Amino acid sequence: MTSSLLLASRREATRSALPERQLRRYHPDVQGKVRALAMQHTRVADLATSFPALLFALAVPRAGLDPAAALACVIEGRSLVDAAAAASIPLWLRKLPPETFTRPITPLPDDDLFRRQIANHLPPSPRLAPIWLRSVATIAEVAHGPAAIWMARELVRAPPRVDPARLRLVGLWVWFSAQPATLGHALIDRRWTPGMQFSSALAATDAWRTMIALHVSLGSQPIADMWLQPGRVDGYDFIPLNSTADIAEEAEAMQNCLRTYGHNLAHDRSRLWSVRQSGRRVATLRVAARFEGPLPGIAELAGIRNTEMPREVWWAARQWLHTHDLLRMEIQHRGWGTAPLDRPTWRAIWRPYWLARRQIPEWLPLAPSHKALNAL
Repeated sequence: MTSSLLLASRREATRSALPERQLRRYHPDVQGKVRALAMQHTRVADLATSFPALLFALAVPRAGLDPAAALACVIEGRSLVDAAAAASIPLWLRKLPPETFTRPITPLPDDDLFRRQIANHLPPSPRLAPIWLRSVATIAEVAHGPAAIWMARELVRAPPRVDPARLRLVGLWVWFSAQPATLGHALIDRRWTPGMQFSSALAATDAWRTMIALHVSLGSQPIADMWLQPGRVDGYDFIPLNSTADIAEEAEAMQNCLRTYGHNLAHDRSRLWSVRQSGRRVATLRVAARFEGPLPGIAELAGIRNTEMPREVWWAARQWLHTHDLLRMEIQHRGWGTAPLDRPTWRAIWRPYWLARRQIPEWLPLAPSHKALNAL
């Protein structure tokens, strides 16, 4: 009998130790709240072993969620299915370890197809789990369930070094990839597909952001003051690139980075020109007042893929530049960050998303700003 009592005592001690070991695995920033809730009842404490996500959600509820009903389900001994439903916590989170949870759990997809698919892409280690959940939740919130499955797969396949905050823009790019009747879609060069790797998606998203910045910096109207006049010298034509369409077309043809100059152009720091011969693009020319000097000069002159140009092209460009009365030319630069973004273009890009979501997120405001643009 003594032996039986000893074995029972050991089993009880082992059973009691399990929740405690699990509780120690929660992040130090939230462990106090989780532990305090677990002390209220043994059934609540048992969640640390049976359903770590649910215990966390009850201890650190998201804004607007009252955990009282779900907590009552647990204490009364009702099923985890009922308790999870009351807490609006997907059952597939049950498989994630305590280390996963560091901030309130936002709404997540939980349909049958999603549950079956996400089970194949759960994080392989507690170390990856927090960023995995945050990333999946961000993409699900900004885009949709299929994109969240893709994100989960890519994080497990080859965990990228990317700030989850940047994933909002990736989510927007994913969403607009399937919205062909929108300006946001028209600005995308390469669209999202579930089979693409995250590195390719990130490159495509960065290119999309560059196009967005170009359009909201310059707006839909051509640049009114190009400083100089079109002309022809020694058989070379100097054509102004004074609109977003012209700049994008030149960048595509010459395989250069002209799309990144929206901010620069809006602040009157330079002007862009296309150098052509018999209608063929020969070089791209950037005119600027260099080294804070008052007179415009040739800042850059390069061929396709930024190749160096022969002397005769440089000579023609210099001659064309000096056909203008540079002495009388006054270029007033704007202070960096003072050129306003184009409000109609900003709203035209994002309005379909606002309408579909029936809200205007704080991070994607109605009024454009350099802060909001830079944060994307």
